[in-house]
Amino acid sequence: MTNLSRRKFIFTTTAAAAASILAHGCSSSNSNSATTGEQAPSAAPAANVSTAANAPKIETTKAKLGFIPLTDAAPIIIAKEKGFFAKYGMTNVEVIKQKSWPVTRDNLKIGSAGDGIDGAHILSPMPYLMTINDKVPMYLLARLNTNGQAISVANKLKDLKVGLESKGLKEAAAKAKADKKAMKLAITFPGGTHDLWMRYWLAAGGINPDQDVVLEPVPPPQMVANMKVGTIDAFCVGEPWNAQLVNQKLGYSALVTGELWKDHPEKAFAMRKDWVDKNPNAAQALLMAVLEAQQWCDKPENKEEMCKICSDRKYFNVAAADILERAKGNIDYGDGRKQQNFSDRMKYWADNASYPYKSHDTWFLTEEIRWGYLPKDTKVKEIVNQVNKEDLWKQAAKAIGVPDSEIPTSTSRGVETFFDGVKFDPEQPEAYLNSLKIKKV
Repeated sequence: MTNLSRRKFIFTTTAAAAASILAHGCSSSNSNSATTGEQAPSAAPAANVSTAANAPKIETTKAKLGFIPLTDAAPIIIAKEKGFFAKYGMTNVEVIKQKSWPVTRDNLKIGSAGDGIDGAHILSPMPYLMTINDKVPMYLLARLNTNGQAISVANKLKDLKVGLESKGLKEAAAKAKADKKAMKLAITFPGGTHDLWMRYWLAAGGINPDQDVVLEPVPPPQMVANMKVGTIDAFCVGEPWNAQLVNQKLGYSALVTGELWKDHPEKAFAMRKDWVDKNPNAAQALLMAVLEAQQWCDKPENKEEMCKICSDRKYFNVAAADILERAKGNIDYGDGRKQQNFSDRMKYWADNASYPYKSHDTWFLTEEIRWGYLPKDTKVKEIVNQVNKEDLWKQAAKAIGVPDSEIPTSTSRGVETFFDGVKFDPEQPEAYLNSLKIKKV
């Protein structure tokens, strides 16, 4: 996909509380782009944390990990703040805020040796796109979460009453296109999860995402500001930005993505292959810490503390109230609908949320082919086996005492069913692809 690095990413400038929208080029050159990340906490060891007896004999205590301000980054942040990294000997882990997903990609491409990063909280398809298109081999070590995203719509479209079905947008999109004012829907990264959720939702309603509307890449923290000044009409992003939109009464959530696909995979913890291969024990220590942090984040009694930590200026820089309720599964859609303790809320550990099923990565790559981000002859099974390191996940899980009953025995979660009744059999991805009416391939 040669056009990825040429896409324009828009964001609101700091001074643009009311108006100024600028274009942010996401060049994939080899220039040092780490300056566009922001230091979060220092690399100082966590206080009062002693090394666990089961900590691996690590090759290094240092690692640089990136994150985007999204609630599903919580396990990386909590692993730092609650001392899980230090517990397993990784006392000099830096957790560094990234401005956008292209910045995350570029900083992974140059690595910490070039003042970039070694690993990151990342959109699940990105390690594959980087391995295939950018020729930077990556390892996907864990899934960070399932569910927890949403598609939200501006108040000006509220009368369309768009919800889980997108077809209500079809006539409005056609009219906007005829008036040469195409409907603009924001996603976070071409080929990323939010792009795929938006595309799936639109296509299920008979809307061609490449012909009937314009998909605009926008960094997650800039979604609400862009909606406020009318640059975009709808967006797909993770929390807390959908909740913030509703809290500011600027729009409503048409759906949360757990309704689109129950317990769908979302973000991942991924690292450069060369770093993991050079530091296998340190990589295991990081993974042990992340898994333990995921368990911690999923406990109801820890939600308020998790949200308070993440809301801090060095992480999300938002009110904790914008994070908390949806983190608990209490969803105010903003149009009168409300859900309490929603079963398909964001999960970090429950229902095997952390396990990196290869069947899910097979779906992601099939969708990349569907929309032309990868060629049809992509060797899906081969590349999934190369990037997905479920064996390292199992090793780390056993090391921290996860019971066998919580460790999947199959690399596949089986046949998946989407909200529109379409099924995906990971053993027959081509049959799924052939059954879809709207696609590029």
